[in-house]
This record gives sequence, structure tokens and C-alpha cells, in this order.
Amino acid sequence: MAGAYKREILDQLWAHGVQPAADTSPERVHEFVNDLYRYELRRLRDRLVRREFQKADYYALVVEVRQRYRVLALKPWQWVAPAAD
Repeated sequence: MAGAYKREILDQLWAHGVQPAADTSPERVHEFVNDLYRYELRRLRDRLVRREFQKADYYALVVEVRQRYRVLALKPWQWVAPAAD
């Protein structure tokens, strides 16, 4: 890896229970967090099908999940600080 994970990225990852080692590639962590995000969206859709909430509320719940995974808006290479030479 070219640099260390940025502190704000680590804080957001920790909120999802993800604590990458210094040698864990950002691409691998990004893929893992993306899988968590997709899992939560599938769970939400399943709850909609079971009619646990109104369809009109679905959009707001999806936005809420999306807000919790803001870290995915960044590319993996943006998660690390440039290496000092």
C-alpha cells in the first residue's frame, strides 16, 4: 500500500466493525464494506416485502442506509494518505 489509511476513513470503517490492518489493501476493504452495504439494502427490501413498513417509507430508509455508508462514495485510493518520501 502506498500510504496509511486516513483517520476519518478509519473512523467510518470502525462504525461498521471494520478495522483493516496496515497492510490490507483499500480495494479489498472497499469491496467488503460494499458487500455489507448491499446486504443491508437486501434486508431492507425483504422487510418491505414482509410489509414491516409502508412502501412510501422505503425511499427514506434507503437514503438512511446510504448515509451510513458515505465512505463508499470515495474510491479506494482516496482512503489512504500519500506516502511520505
